[in-house]
Amino acid sequence: MKKNIILIVILLVVILIIGIICLLKYKEYEITQINLKKFNLTYEEFNKEELNGLDITTVINQATSNNEKYEIPKDDNGIYILDDKHSIEIYITMLIDGETYKMEEIVQADMNSFIRLFGEVEFKCTNLTYHESTGRVATMTFTATEY
Repeated sequence: MKKNIILIVILLVVILIIGIICLLKYKEYEITQINLKKFNLTYEEFNKEELNGLDITTVINQATSNNEKYEIPKDDNGIYILDDKHSIEIYITMLIDGETYKMEEIVQADMNSFIRLFGEVEFKCTNLTYHESTGRVATMTFTATEY
């Protein structure tokens, strides 16, 4: 009789521990998803058709900060070597020449000049992609619509 009670108590304790572990894992998953949504929202708010050059510089600064935070390496030309988890690349397509520039090219050319020349230019977000492995924003493309 004593053995049966001990076995039942042990079984209940094991079930309780497994339940607590499952609950903790679920809460961790929920927190991860909330953080992912918050992170993506900081970029998705720029996924619209009415932006200006100042908005573009804000997104470039956010992406640069993100890449620096996650220590994304750069190649010999100062261009980030994109990974499949945390890197973010911003592309800007200009109407003047139809060329698409990477954010690093804008920063290297002088962000203040970009602001002065294109601060009031209208842009729209034409593409937004996510990393498959993490669900985080991976790339954004902005196209000038009017000068």
